[in-house]
Amino acid sequence: METRLRTAAVALAAALTSPTLYAAIDNIDFHGYLRGGVGVSQDGGIEEYQKNKVGRLGNEADTYGEVELGSEVYKKDDVSFYVDTMVSMFSDGSNDNETTFGDDAQFGLRQLNLQIKGLVPGDKDAVIWGGKRYYQRHDLHIIDTKYWNISGSGAGIENYTLGPGAISFAWIRGDANDVDYRVDGDNDVNINYLDLRYAGWKPWNGAWTEFGIDYAMPNTTNKQKEYGGLYDADNGVMLTSEISQDMWGGYQKLVFQYANKGLAQNMISQGGGWYDMWNDTQNATGYRVINTGLLPITDKFSLNQVFTWGSADDITAQTSKSTLLSLVGRGQYQFTQYVRGIGEVGSFWQKDENKVGSDYKAAGQKYTLALGLAAGPEFMSRPELRLFASYLNDSEDGHSFKDNTSNNTWNFGVQVEAWW
Repeated sequence: METRLRTAAVALAAALTSPTLYAAIDNIDFHGYLRGGVGVSQDGGIEEYQKNKVGRLGNEADTYGEVELGSEVYKKDDVSFYVDTMVSMFSDGSNDNETTFGDDAQFGLRQLNLQIKGLVPGDKDAVIWGGKRYYQRHDLHIIDTKYWNISGSGAGIENYTLGPGAISFAWIRGDANDVDYRVDGDNDVNINYLDLRYAGWKPWNGAWTEFGIDYAMPNTTNKQKEYGGLYDADNGVMLTSEISQDMWGGYQKLVFQYANKGLAQNMISQGGGWYDMWNDTQNATGYRVINTGLLPITDKFSLNQVFTWGSADDITAQTSKSTLLSLVGRGQYQFTQYVRGIGEVGSFWQKDENKVGSDYKAAGQKYTLALGLAAGPEFMSRPELRLFASYLNDSEDGHSFKDNTSNNTWNFGVQVEAWW
């Protein structure tokens, strides 16, 4: 027995010190994201209020992380096979040991895919891919939302050069769960998306564009078709066009979107393309305009803004028209290479005009001051640690705070954020 253990130990030591293992480890790409911290409000822990509409700084109560590992597992001449994986972790940060027991923490499989280069005729840099992935997401960072986000399990051809730009096509699955309680064991609806994009055309110096169409197709079972109702959903479309311009050392971007059927609600929910199977959307249509950009005002002061205006008709059986207006600005002044002052102001107004009864209105504001310690002077330099104070206000007397007894509250805390 002792001889066998000694032999196994020698074999393990040899394996751990082998050049093959070191080469494999060296070939692994490690990426990730994290945010977390600690804070209080005037009534317990941090209050999170409409962060996709008034801004996220000093307005987040969760602990969240993503860990991504990828590796080029095959390479010969121009042919490459790359495997990418990602898991996510979420909790409210309330305890030392947070597990899935009691839903203290949640873990998710976010990406697991294969990307192949060098096999598309006429373009060695085009990618054939399949599996589960974040697919070309378009982000509005300071309000923590993606306005164009068709992600999930799928397959496609990406970045095939065509004229002055590149074209991408994908088939992606994004189901709707628990649609109608009447259909026991069969109330999840399969939804498939066809996503076509063209990016890279530069109409003039310093400008770049992207255009796309997403076609969502609910694919109900025979049993669901018999029940009808919400399961009688039509195919929906979302159109996106955007133009960006280099400006004064930063950039400005203007986005126009149109959507109908179950995709229309994205125009007023800050969504990125999910299909609404839970409401009657047969006649729904919607539009959205987004402006975002980064302006370096001086060599030490810069400003990032997000403006969204959306309008949608008939997104539920009870609603005739819905409107959303949101404006968030974050300013940053760099005291030293690593120390910065940050201010963020956000405001939104929303109205649902109902076919019967009174209309629904919501509005609010957030004001945040923070001291940041970051790994560099650029606006998006991370990692960053922030000491913050935020004032949150529900200006429509919605009593959103202090156990639904107050229209306003304060948040105080420390948060860290990093990506790599």
